Amino acid sequence: MTHLFDPLAIRDITFANRVFVSPMCEYSSTDGFASDWHFVHLGSRAVGGAGLVLTEATAVVPEGRISPQDLGIWKDDHIEQLARVVRFIHEQGSVAGMQLAHAGRKASTYAPWAGHGTVPESEGGWKNVVAPSAVAFADGYPMPRELSIEGIQNVVSAFAAAARRACEAGFRVIEVHAAHGYLLHEFLSPLSNQRTDAYGGSFENRTRILREIVAAVRGSWPEGAPLFVRISATDWIEGGWDIQQSVELARQLKELGTDLIDCSSGGNVPHAKVPVGAGYQTQFAEQIRREAEILTGAVGMITSPVQAEHILVTGQADAVIIARELLRDPYWPLRAARELGQPISWPVQYLRAAPEGSQARVPVDLKNLESCFEEQHAIPER
Repeated sequence: MTHLFDPLAIRDITFANRVFVSPMCEYSSTDGFASDWHFVHLGSRAVGGAGLVLTEATAVVPEGRISPQDLGIWKDDHIEQLARVVRFIHEQGSVAGMQLAHAGRKASTYAPWAGHGTVPESEGGWKNVVAPSAVAFADGYPMPRELSIEGIQNVVSAFAAAARRACEAGFRVIEVHAAHGYLLHEFLSPLSNQRTDAYGGSFENRTRILREIVAAVRGSWPEGAPLFVRISATDWIEGGWDIQQSVELARQLKELGTDLIDCSSGGNVPHAKVPVGAGYQTQFAEQIRREAEILTGAVGMITSPVQAEHILVTGQADAVIIARELLRDPYWPLRAARELGQPISWPVQYLRAAPEGSQARVPVDLKNLESCFEEQHAIPER
């Protein structure tokens, strides 16, 4: 029986527990660079005891940003400031992960509090928004240009190059973002992919770009380091992407070296009717885990320690990937462990507030960790 604060070993990385911080856009970057906000936002969740801290959707090319304020990793200059964040996360005993993303037809849009729809060039937006087909997401969104075969190949290469940079910054986990109506999900779904070439039509063709990206990233990423893929398990609309296709995709991704499927849903069409409620997506994590025989993460309206524990104890998923509740409370893992009566280490600076008998979190010897990673997980030179 698996519990929330049991360790989880994937390849050569062991997570201290199964509470993972979901990627959450912060809209706080300039030219893709990590800022002090990212340092505090991500670092505080590591202090709070999460086993894995994932960055927001991090753009592999500048035109792949959701907004002009998104985090990026399309150039080597981004590495230094990201490495500062990574070092602090690892010093807390958490694992730092990066979600790699391309926004596709949902790119060049406003931060949620700044407006709606397309950002004009005068305000930092861009015209070269791309997608599998020239079909806009919704009224007010940019009309995308259909990607050429060469353009698809460039996207695949950009993901591989971004993975190499993430490794140089010290990240231990990569997650490929193929959910929520962004570029790779757009290719998967027949609702947004109307191509008639090798990247459209059949299931095999619609999944081709994602399989190529996973293979390219796995080849650019250390063998001993985990690779996750986030998918939308269903479009929540008839004729769209669905759970049966997701199970088959997960089987194929496992063969290509994917270690865990992060099971979300929706986001590809604005008129889908999504039955949002507590744990409404855990059914997808359970089915993919059982039928594809791959590790899964459950996400979506997971708020209470008892709920999170139940998901794991009943075998619905191998980890819970929490978003909004960790925005409300960065120290949710510490609280959850206390409520469930399960052990968790506390930062020595906070130990005086911990339950009686709690152990101090031993700071990680980062120098030894880095050298070990470099020796065991060498990657090809660029």
